[in-house]
Amino acid sequence: MEVREAKIPKWRFKFRYNVTAWIVIGLAAGILVGILMPDVLYTPLSVLSTIYMAALKMLIYPMVFCSLVMGIMGIGSISRTGKIGLHSILWFTGTTTLASSIGLVLPRILRLGEGARIVATDTKVEAATFSGLLDTLEHIIPDNPVNAFTEGNMIQILVFAVIIGIACLALGERAKPVVDLCSAVNDIAVWWVGKVMLVTPFGVFASIATVMHTNGIRTMVQLAQVMIALYVTYFVYAALVYGGMVRIVGKYNPFKFFKDVAPAGLHAFGTCSSNATLPISMRCAHENIGIPEEITSLTLPLGATINMDAVSILMSFMITFFAAAAGTSLSIGTMVTILAANVLLSVGTPGVPGGAIAAFAALAPMAGLPVQTVLGVYISVNTLADMGATCVNVLGDLATATVLKHTLHLDGE
Repeated sequence: MEVREAKIPKWRFKFRYNVTAWIVIGLAAGILVGILMPDVLYTPLSVLSTIYMAALKMLIYPMVFCSLVMGIMGIGSISRTGKIGLHSILWFTGTTTLASSIGLVLPRILRLGEGARIVATDTKVEAATFSGLLDTLEHIIPDNPVNAFTEGNMIQILVFAVIIGIACLALGERAKPVVDLCSAVNDIAVWWVGKVMLVTPFGVFASIATVMHTNGIRTMVQLAQVMIALYVTYFVYAALVYGGMVRIVGKYNPFKFFKDVAPAGLHAFGTCSSNATLPISMRCAHENIGIPEEITSLTLPLGATINMDAVSILMSFMITFFAAAAGTSLSIGTMVTILAANVLLSVGTPGVPGGAIAAFAALAPMAGLPVQTVLGVYISVNTLADMGATCVNVLGDLATATVLKHTLHLDGE
């Protein structure tokens, strides 16, 4: 007699790991934990944040270099490479000019800083080294490419990659070993970024928790008015300018765009680094929006280096605010000078945490501000302000790439 096994129903719980949703959870949990946690938890979370950032940044520069070389090879034309670069720079410069203008005008309309009593805090944020426009142009071609990689000089890496890419195009088959090597390194970097993405919510949690614990809510309360106005400006600017660019010029649904790039924006918000977010930005551009590699390989790294729309808003906002708080009058001529300098300074402002501090220190004397008095106050709120600024900058990079996807019609040429 045949014995049949009883069929036992199998209950399966399907767990869907949505990285975007978990990054939001990590951000919220990190803010709460950062405010409430005891000092003893700061060190382990700081170590976790450092390890995560190192894992993400480990292959950034090789990936940028190799992806740009492969992108140029994919374009197949030196003229088209120049076309993408020129269009990117024009868009970045135009939006940065608009952002600076908004930052200069809006705080005056809102009368921010009038009657404010600013008290400096002892918060310390490491400022990144700033290079002015002339210094950047003077050293734009690396005399030692190895140093460019070890020092993380993105401008020099981009220029070196363009030179190698154009040389590979010109040499054709003779440069095939170099092209194959770049292709393999790029594939390895993309694979690694995919794995790191799985732990991104935990990395963002640790990063934001340490940021909030270091700054606390005291600084946010002291400058609540300017911070709220600043973040409203960030939001409106991103929604109207980037949403408008994507919809009107890029012919892409803006709501879908912001959903598609949410992982990159949230990561930038949690880490305050455009450069560290670059791998995730490229992933969102390729997989979610379908932007060709020949655009992303040049536009996104270039944007992480020179596209500082929100930093321009931040600089203009803070200069105007501190001028009002210090009783310093800003003439129209001074405002125009600051606007022009703000646009030019964006070329040398690094896409790393603390990069905006050096820019502020350079702009403050132009407005006649007492640098030693206001710089300490600005440093105390820099990280809080820079989180939103970095997020908007990254969204701007991706919006520009989306626009170029439609306007350049590379597939049709």
